[in-house]
Amino acid sequence: MDLFEYQGKQFFKQFGMPVSDGEVAFTVQEAVDAAERLGTPVMVKAQVHTGGRGKAGGVKFAASVEDVQEHASNILGLDINGHIVQRLWIEKASDISEEYYASFTLDRSAKQHLGMLSAEGGVEIETVAAENPDAISKIHVDPAVGLTREAAQAWVDGANLNPVAVEGAVDIAMQLYDAYVQGDADLVEINPLILTPDNRVHVLDAKVTLDSNSIFRHEDYAEFDETQPRDEREEAAHEKGLQYVGLEGSVGVIANGAGLAMSTVDVVNQVGGKPANFLDIGGGANADVMAGALEVINNDPEVKSIFINIFGGITRGEEVANGIIEALNRVDIDAPIVIRLDGTNADEGREILQPALNDKLMMEPTMLDAAKKVVELAKGAVA
Repeated sequence: MDLFEYQGKQFFKQFGMPVSDGEVAFTVQEAVDAAERLGTPVMVKAQVHTGGRGKAGGVKFAASVEDVQEHASNILGLDINGHIVQRLWIEKASDISEEYYASFTLDRSAKQHLGMLSAEGGVEIETVAAENPDAISKIHVDPAVGLTREAAQAWVDGANLNPVAVEGAVDIAMQLYDAYVQGDADLVEINPLILTPDNRVHVLDAKVTLDSNSIFRHEDYAEFDETQPRDEREEAAHEKGLQYVGLEGSVGVIANGAGLAMSTVDVVNQVGGKPANFLDIGGGANADVMAGALEVINNDPEVKSIFINIFGGITRGEEVANGIIEALNRVDIDAPIVIRLDGTNADEGREILQPALNDKLMMEPTMLDAAKKVVELAKGAVA
């Protein structure tokens, strides 16, 4: 889950990090009212799940309430990289002496958490890495050990920050790591982390990505989940508890497991097709799950054929087969379906499916064969 900036700051505040006072506004009048309560000057900031807000005119300084009204009127409804601004963050303006960068994410190759800190903040970290990689101080943290204050001190020292900022940066480094681990985050990023004229280190921006699979541990994450951008297909799948990402092709994809779903998307592309979606039904392929998956894909008018790719592990082949047949009795499917079934009790599953096969329901022995068939059907339907 990608959080809006204001949600990220609320998240950071829970872990003691210093953030600016602010309020969310959905209308121009709400923005004006917020500015009057906060007191000017303030920043009027577009809240969208994309970068480049400043360059697009989505971040403005407002010295007066009149400025807030003007900027809010211009920013609400603005298209920023395909994202329409529907909410604003009205925040007390901060004086800035210096800008830094700080983040934590997972380094999968090292199997450790990776922290990055730089005295060159306010720009994309990719730009800093390309133009001046020595300006980035990195730290790898063993999850079993955690981040000690001594390690954080050495990490901050390596970034060559202004000496007056070091103690505050160490404090925030420790808090940022706690937020990353305790909050079940995939990414926590502050850009910029600022030094104020009175030598305070302060969080001026927040980029946070949370692991959506951790919602069961965090009741308050339901609020974040509700603000995730989803098209109609993704919203329908979300309501059914399915892991779905809409794409722009004509081959509907259903697979059990994220790895297999990604491989299925890849092999459809490999044989000349275009997947319409990524849909992971997880470990269960019973009738309810399969019917929900087929219903979501069937409601996409661009889908011309459907590829059901199942590799049985804990889920047995005969359960999958019975689930598919029962699901087809519940949902009227327009597009032809190609099934590839392998793994545990796959032979039994294929025997169950065999009597139901026809020109609308087909089965192929391998993933590659099934991909070729389903792409051929999609292209034939388009032609």
